[in-house]
Amino acid sequence: MRTYAVLARRLQACRDIPLLFMRLVLAYGFYLPAKMKWSDIHSIGDWFVQLHMPLPYVSAYLVAIATVHWSNGFAAGDNGFEIPLYYLIMLFALFIYGGGKIGLDYFLE
Repeated sequence: MRTYAVLARRLQACRDIPLLFMRLVLAYGFYLPAKMKWSDIHSIGDWFVQLHMPLPYVSAYLVAIATVHWSNGFAAGDNGFEIPLYYLIMLFALFIYGGGKIGLDYFLE
């Protein structure tokens, strides 16, 4: 039992490391697509408005899943919604738990 307690304390000290890795993976995954979309953000927003999407500039990821990936099924190899789903899960985890102590936002508070 003592070994478990020691291990649990050590793992508790490392709990912010996975949050940092999630932020880095998300940043890498979003950078190029975001750069491409940002260059013409108004036409993308207008397209979402034509689809009658609420908050067109905010709901872009859900729209992409619904209009592009969903009909291809789950598998990433078939351009399915697997990878966008992983991104949404990581974003949700960061939204709930915050960015952790290893980040600029923690030091700015």
